[in-house]
Amino acid sequence: MAASDRFEVPPEMRALAEKSVEQARQAFDGFISAAHQAVSAFEGHAETARKGARDVTEKAMSFAEHNIASAFELAQDLVRAKDMQEVLRLQADYIRRQMQALTEQAKELGESTSKAPKGAAPPR
Repeated sequence: MAASDRFEVPPEMRALAEKSVEQARQAFDGFISAAHQAVSAFEGHAETARKGARDVTEKAMSFAEHNIASAFELAQDLVRAKDMQEVLRLQADYIRRQMQALTEQAKELGESTSKAPKGAAPPR
């Protein structure tokens, strides 16, 4: 590989990128904490409807947390990548894993929603 083909990130830029990713993760953690508090405070129409809605909401929140954590892991891996080939491999692996995860999550949410109490929907 020719010296001009090397993909190098100066140490200062790498440190800045890592710090930015960490700050974004901390901001997201604060957001998730507030969202969890909001979910905990949620009041529904009836106890069974509320439980079904809460179960679906908590599952969706869990999926969102997992997906965002995966994106942060990718960002950290990309910052540490040694060359463009590694960047492309990391991105392709991430997309494959996320498509698999999203398919499974959609299936689970669909099943949970269909199991939620019928009283959760307001009458028409």
